[in-house]
Amino acid sequence: MNANQPVRTGAGVSAGQRVSLGGVMLNLPPVKALAAPIVIVLVLAMMILPLPAPVLDLLFTFNIALALLVLLVSSYTVRALDFAVFPSVLLVTTLMRLSLNVASTRAVLMHGHTGTDAAGKVIESFANFLIGGNFAVGIIVFAIITVINFVVVTKGAGRIAEVSARFALDAMPGKQMAIDADLNAGQIDQDEARRRRSDVSREADFYGSMDGASKFVRGDAIAGILILFINIVGGLLVGTTQHALSIEQAAGNYVLLAIGDALVAQVPALVISVAAGLVVSRVADDDDVGSQFAKQLLSLPRALGLTAGVIAVLGVVPGMPHFAFLALAAGIGYAAWRLSERQTRQAQAPEPVAPPPSASTEASWDDVQPVETLGLEVGYRLIQLVDKEQGGDLLSRIKGVRKKFANEVGFLPPVVHIRDQLELKPTGYRVTLKGVVVGEAEVFPGMALALDPGGATVALTGTRTTDPAFGLPATWIDAGQRDAALAAGYTVVDPATVIATHLHHLMQTHASRLLGRTEAQQLLEHLARYAPKLAEEVVPKLVPMPVFQKVLQNLLDEAVHVRDLRGIVETLGEHGAATQDPAELTREVRIALAPAIVQQIFGPVRELSVIAIEPGLENLLVQALTQSGGALEPGVAEYLMTAGGQAAQGQEDEGQPACLLVPDRVRVSIARLLKKAAPRLRVLGHAEIPDTHSIRIGRLIGEAK
Repeated sequence: MNANQPVRTGAGVSAGQRVSLGGVMLNLPPVKALAAPIVIVLVLAMMILPLPAPVLDLLFTFNIALALLVLLVSSYTVRALDFAVFPSVLLVTTLMRLSLNVASTRAVLMHGHTGTDAAGKVIESFANFLIGGNFAVGIIVFAIITVINFVVVTKGAGRIAEVSARFALDAMPGKQMAIDADLNAGQIDQDEARRRRSDVSREADFYGSMDGASKFVRGDAIAGILILFINIVGGLLVGTTQHALSIEQAAGNYVLLAIGDALVAQVPALVISVAAGLVVSRVADDDDVGSQFAKQLLSLPRALGLTAGVIAVLGVVPGMPHFAFLALAAGIGYAAWRLSERQTRQAQAPEPVAPPPSASTEASWDDVQPVETLGLEVGYRLIQLVDKEQGGDLLSRIKGVRKKFANEVGFLPPVVHIRDQLELKPTGYRVTLKGVVVGEAEVFPGMALALDPGGATVALTGTRTTDPAFGLPATWIDAGQRDAALAAGYTVVDPATVIATHLHHLMQTHASRLLGRTEAQQLLEHLARYAPKLAEEVVPKLVPMPVFQKVLQNLLDEAVHVRDLRGIVETLGEHGAATQDPAELTREVRIALAPAIVQQIFGPVRELSVIAIEPGLENLLVQALTQSGGALEPGVAEYLMTAGGQAAQGQEDEGQPACLLVPDRVRVSIARLLKKAAPRLRVLGHAEIPDTHSIRIGRLIGEAK
């Protein structure tokens, strides 16, 4: 557009349209976006610009109408969030009343000497009609309305909003976890979960805003009292000094107008305060306030009948207004009789035959919820450890645990589903694996767990316990004792670290159960990224997927990591054509992984201190386990378990790994036998010792003493 070309504006420009003005592009906001700023600017302008009496009448009438509209909308509101703009409305209406007070005060002081209509007919009507032109009555009525508004309604609504805001904030983590649980269970989708999270956050913000907005009404009531007395004193001074009116004439004009002005402002303020009380005091339901009153207050004919009886008895007492009491008792009694008759007919009416269930109510596979592979249930006091807004970092710790497990063991574990559990102690938690509890303990937020690694020198003051992961002696201490405990040789950890460490230990212990068909398939897909030919040729061509999964589970069951997936698959490719037995394939894989297994147990040393079995006992075990159907006599088995546990404990006390060396043919049987007696005892076969390492017998099981 040319800069000298006239610009056409008006009907051709719509809201939000881009318009060129003198070569400059203007973005016109929509009309709704301009409404609120314009109203606020006009309200502030009323404090500065003098307004004629007709305009004041119109604005006072609009203020009363707006207050009634807000009250009716509040009464028909079903949920508090349906009127979420109410705190802002409260501020704007309060500001409007104060602006009208300033404008009317200016008009009264400037023109009050001309008569009682100086500030408009609305103020004059309130002064003459409501209080009959009596100053004392006006002041008393104004004081009563102010007390009702300030002391009763506003204070109660503010207290309810304060408590509701506190409860909403305290309940927010639990509600968020419930939403996440419903989302993980498939009961809601992402959009519904997002909407619910928004409602939870908006509810807390709403009650917090209402708590602060109630202070506006309280300040408005105080300002109304001050404005009344300022207008009375100022009007008397202006009337007597500037306009030479007598005290009686000045009081007849200025005092009457001041009281009318105060009543015109306080009546809408009381209406708005009642609306605020309705919004914050209602309990969430599917009905509005009127429907709740009718449904809950007038639903018991017995209560109505007793009320009618009491009113009738009072009506026959000498000196009472008999007509009023007896007429009201008759009306209430009739209502009770009609309600009783209606309920009787409803009870005697035949129940309608229920239609056959539609397709939407039929049971479906959507009703079958899958069992979570790995879950963490926490008591309600531990929710703060999960909630980031309260400084909880347990979620990030668990993410770190999964990442550490994947780096150490060799596959990505399932996601840990966290939920609150009311059945638990407030400070308790438990870990579930496929719906079965595999570990549980108790931690105390705000405290620290001091573990004694064996070199502690001072006893600590606190609650004695044991570390849930490794069973070490520990003490729950106050956070302030942390530095003293560290100086005394203790290892001090926070509650989130205790839970994360316990979870990691349980994941390591049950790694074989965490490796399902899905994880095994993901391992193959991961291998195919850097060795596609190997993955394609071995599984499932030579080794079926179930056999591959079972071999991996056998390795994990004896704490052998599967990080070297290429070596495992190559070994399966070498021996898969000869046998499909998972036990035989596991043995071949263990021999191939022998250097990694030994390093995992002993570290980078070359001389291995192991536990061995006395040759005579060893021959007995080999003969029994290979020729007698793999069964041992109860006495021999019990002795082997006891001696194996003692030898493993002795090795650990000396700072050496607990490792038992046995013949290859009986390694699996002995490992299974000793697993419960000595969980940390590792059992190796002779073929699993690399040629690069030497052996030193540290302890001998079955040695004569």
